[in-house]
Amino acid sequence: MNIFRLAGDMTHLASVLVLLLKIHTIKSCAGISLKTQELYAIVFATRYLDIFTDFISLYNTVMKLVFLGSSFSIVWYIREHKIVRRSYDKDQDTFRHVFLLLPCVFLALIINEKFTFKEVLWTFSLYLEAVAILPQLVLLQRTRNIDNLTGQYVLLLGAYRALYILNWIYRYFTEPHYVHWILAGGYLVEFASKDYKCTGQAYMPL
Repeated sequence: MNIFRLAGDMTHLASVLVLLLKIHTIKSCAGISLKTQELYAIVFATRYLDIFTDFISLYNTVMKLVFLGSSFSIVWYIREHKIVRRSYDKDQDTFRHVFLLLPCVFLALIINEKFTFKEVLWTFSLYLEAVAILPQLVLLQRTRNIDNLTGQYVLLLGAYRALYILNWIYRYFTEPHYVHWILAGGYLVEFASKDYKCTGQAYMPL
């Protein structure tokens, strides 16, 4: 594992911890898009189907479990926690995320590395992750009420994707035959889609 991937993983983990800190300690999800969190839960659920069948390393398995558990925990907090859900701005978080899901399903079916069940779902998760942040950005743009933790969460997500782009570039030049255009394209689309004014397999990202 190179330094860019490790730094990307740690930055991704930090973004999740910042969000959980906000929800658990402040008992508030103000400024957080449930739609984005549901999309991330779908991303991890479809990407990590191999968690109990293909062992890569202890690190890889632990990180997958952390991201799966944290993403579904966040969704549960916003939907079900008696105190936290009161702060959820349902009237502003109205992005129709089904319009993101359907194109990603279609693309995964026609553009993939191999037409198998796991590979198509893994490819779908890449496409979906590239656009999952959009409901969050729309919500922040509408409310204009951005606290420090929410801003840090969005910035950390952006840093995570930037570091993974560097990881891909590094591996392209240092590992023979390492080319994964779907993966790289997903990173670039997601990184480009962020608005920072808001202040399995060996090649698989977590």
